[in-house]
Amino acid sequence: MKAYIYARVSSTTDRQSTDRQVNSLTDIASTMGYEIAGIYREHISGATINKERAVLTSCLNEAVSNGIDMIMFSELSRCGRAIWEVLETIKFCVDKKIDLFFEKEGLRLFQDGKVNSIMAIYISCLGFCAEKERENIYFRLHQGREQAKAKGVKMGRKTGSKESRERRAEKHADVLRYLKKGCSIRDTAKLCNVGISTVQRLKKEFE
Repeated sequence: MKAYIYARVSSTTDRQSTDRQVNSLTDIASTMGYEIAGIYREHISGATINKERAVLTSCLNEAVSNGIDMIMFSELSRCGRAIWEVLETIKFCVDKKIDLFFEKEGLRLFQDGKVNSIMAIYISCLGFCAEKERENIYFRLHQGREQAKAKGVKMGRKTGSKESRERRAEKHADVLRYLKKGCSIRDTAKLCNVGISTVQRLKKEFE
């Protein structure tokens, strides 16, 4: 039995690592008797839709091509942020007979070679609840900012402050890395989940 590991962190720089996810899932796979046939690491914002996650897309498609039995995630949110994306991924894997495993939730899609319908519904419910909680968090943050503005609190960077060149290089290390490899501005923007204007500005400053 063979499995793929998909690990994602939101930071597009080197500030966050996928090592913890990969190491933990590797140990679990060994305990379950699965051979890790591939590890897919992605540094991209969780807000990015699944269709724009190149690594996740490759993981799913190559799992089909290579006859992989299971794809392992550290938690459900790695599979998609929006409920419809989670359901779409589940449907794709059900159709292709690929099991899904979520470490945090302790859930698997298949049981004894058959789809566990209860688990599929449970996974859907968890995805829906997580999506609603993110919406609530955004609402509370937005409401807090508006109340602060009404009280005269200035938001954003302090007046007169300026981000240093070194800080920009660190913050956008992934962008500079892709540009150095010869990637186009448009492709770099897509891979790093930033605006084209940002890539253009960085290219002009650091070229």
